[in-house]
Amino acid sequence: MQSVTQLQRLKNNQQKISMVTCYDYWSAQLVAASSMDCLLVGDSLAVVMHGYASTVHATLDLMLPHVSAVARGAGSKLVVADMPFMTASGDLSSGVTAATALIQAGAHAVKIEGAGHQALLIEHLVEAGIPVVGHLGLTPQSVLQLGGHRVQAKDEAAARCLVSDAEKVEAAGAAALVLECVPAKVAAEIAKVLRIPVIGIGAGVDVDGQVLVLQDLLGANPGFKPKFLRKYADLSSSIGQALDRYHDDVQSGAFPARCESYA
Repeated sequence: MQSVTQLQRLKNNQQKISMVTCYDYWSAQLVAASSMDCLLVGDSLAVVMHGYASTVHATLDLMLPHVSAVARGAGSKLVVADMPFMTASGDLSSGVTAATALIQAGAHAVKIEGAGHQALLIEHLVEAGIPVVGHLGLTPQSVLQLGGHRVQAKDEAAARCLVSDAEKVEAAGAAALVLECVPAKVAAEIAKVLRIPVIGIGAGVDVDGQVLVLQDLLGANPGFKPKFLRKYADLSSSIGQALDRYHDDVQSGAFPARCESYA
């Protein structure tokens, strides 16, 4: 059975955790057939799949079909789903309702950005049996307040605050923590201080695991080039070339051939 305890076991065994963000049944099947440890259905789907400018446009209604599709394709992989914008920042009841819907859609845990008033919700969900993954550092749902996607905790005071927030998230009962866009030194300290796994994105190598968006690591979006991203394929070029070859074959009559036609 899929469980966040798998992540803790990997950390305890000093094995790095691999997580990939994907958004649909097709890509989840590909991840399921790979060696990846777990999947995240991120609210970044608002940007990657729907063309919005930021994750604040992800609603629960937008998230649920994607979570359900990924869960159907994920096989035995652990599936974590983002709590979308403001669902973890309103009253406790609305947070519980959103988390319940995501779990019933097929997620095995929910991810919550922030550590302030969200700590109460994390504690409540965990007591109710819903596993929670925290998210600190650059929290994309706060992008309007942060003034853009910028590296966080760059000075000593901010770093101390981030370490304190990480400890609050762990104390509230979170099973793991995603740490985004923070100096590697700060991330390493947090991973050392916390007992729970720390999964980084733009947080250096000295954390317990890494997460990247599938489309990003496959090079499907050539215009997206943050410092933390390594592209393991050049999918945009490959797809473009394949589409051009298909177009040419249609135009020339080379496709379909006799063997691709019914008698």
